[in-house]
Amino acid sequence: MELIDIGCNLTHDAFDGDREAVLARAQAAGVVQMIVTGASEEGSRAARELALSQPGTLFATAGVHPHHAADFTDATELWLRELSHQQGVVAVGETGLDYFRDFSPRDAQRDVFRRQLEIGIDSGLPLFLHMRDAHDDFHAILREVRDRLSEVVVHCFTGSREELRDYLDLDCHIGITGWICDERRGVHMKEYLGDIPANRLLVETDAPYLKPRNLRPRVKTHRNEPQWLGWIVGTLAAARGENPAFVAEQTTANARRFFRIPAPGD
Repeated sequence: MELIDIGCNLTHDAFDGDREAVLARAQAAGVVQMIVTGASEEGSRAARELALSQPGTLFATAGVHPHHAADFTDATELWLRELSHQQGVVAVGETGLDYFRDFSPRDAQRDVFRRQLEIGIDSGLPLFLHMRDAHDDFHAILREVRDRLSEVVVHCFTGSREELRDYLDLDCHIGITGWICDERRGVHMKEYLGDIPANRLLVETDAPYLKPRNLRPRVKTHRNEPQWLGWIVGTLAAARGENPAFVAEQTTANARRFFRIPAPGD
């Protein structure tokens, strides 16, 4: 199977000791391309630098996660606008709202979300969005400008069936992670994963977070890696009643279309 991980935090310090080996294991497992998440000004810069080190295999997003919204300045916006036009950057984000942690004030989160949506509008790039426990505000803000945006993915989706339908009604793509492999909190999603149209489905690890808890054989680490994306695809396929090879082929095609990236060697 040929897979694309649309969201992995490969610049995280958890990978500082063996990043090259992590990438090699991913490719050996069929994960042929990866989108490196930028979640802060510094992180977006690092994501792009890493992407440029392996062109055609790695790509980057550029944005500020809601956790860091309080640090967002006019200079940050200017820098992100510059990044949005640079080689290797394929999406604006990670941006959105997170009322679960509330690491930044909610009014700051909303303002910074709106400002990054404007970057998406002006650049024409796809949007890589984060939402946790903030559906009403997130949906309302997104709905205001959806018709001016390019493609949108609600990454690491963990919400309800009703929330899923709201995003599908806005023509959003849905990113699925190892959350669905967690018997403690992801079981409810299996009831409606089949509601996601095949052409709107994307898969991701969010590494180093969210290692699949049903991974077999068990691995003695809490760190997630892109090499286990296939396990998520298998769990997703079972919940949807589809062949894993079909889900792999479809999500890979979706990712290339969404991020406008060629297949390796093209």
